[in-house]
Amino acid sequence: MMRLVATLLVLIGLSTGVAMADSTYPDIPKAVGAPHPEGNDYMRINHMRLLRHDRNLTMHDGDRSIKYSIKECVACHAVMGPDALPISVQEEGHFCRNCHEYAAVKIDCFQCHNSKPEEGFIDLLKQTPAATDDEIQAYLDGMSQ
Repeated sequence: MMRLVATLLVLIGLSTGVAMADSTYPDIPKAVGAPHPEGNDYMRINHMRLLRHDRNLTMHDGDRSIKYSIKECVACHAVMGPDALPISVQEEGHFCRNCHEYAAVKIDCFQCHNSKPEEGFIDLLKQTPAATDDEIQAYLDGMSQ
């Protein structure tokens, strides 16, 4: 009898854990631009490394011609509010905020950068062709230097 009770408790615990696991991940809004050629998994793992790399090129080396910018990230991942305008990082549902709250990581990008895209930038981004494989590889090669 004890084995039966123990088995039932284990099964209930496992089924509850699986159900809870599905609901504990953040709700990630779909981006509006072309998919990342490097793949979403690559971007999830390396987005901070990419941001630091580009920040160093821009701020330390003075290179203002970098191909990928936080401005593009914010525009492509903009989340629209009920008024059909992009929401800011202070509002629930902001793309960056969703994951950063889940991971308990403070976002400090928006102390200097705008957390909403500039007017018209989303439309411009949708018209811009995705980077070629060669462009992506050259960019990634530059990160290892």
